[in-house]
Amino acid sequence: MTYYATLSEALNALKNRGYREDFNLKPHCIECASLSLELHPENFTVDEFHRFEGMSNPDDNSIVFAISSKDGIKGTLVDAYGMYADNLSESMIKKLAIKR
Repeated sequence: MTYYATLSEALNALKNRGYREDFNLKPHCIECASLSLELHPENFTVDEFHRFEGMSNPDDNSIVFAISSKDGIKGTLVDAYGMYADNLSESMIKKLAIKR
């Protein structure tokens, strides 16, 4: 897997590789507002992810997921580590689980 020094570097590289849509996290799905689309866990795959830790503040930790839908839509989802985990459905938590 490729290493990226910053979140913006990862987002730019992923966009150049075809992950052009911006996904937002919802409790039961991910949403692509520009396409008026909701993708439920069974309809997308996490192709890769990249974690970033804040240099001076541990609260600045973030993760970017590269996601593909069954229909071929590719995009990124940026989140803070576990920030919204309490609000997610069990199927979303399993889908976005990070294998360490």
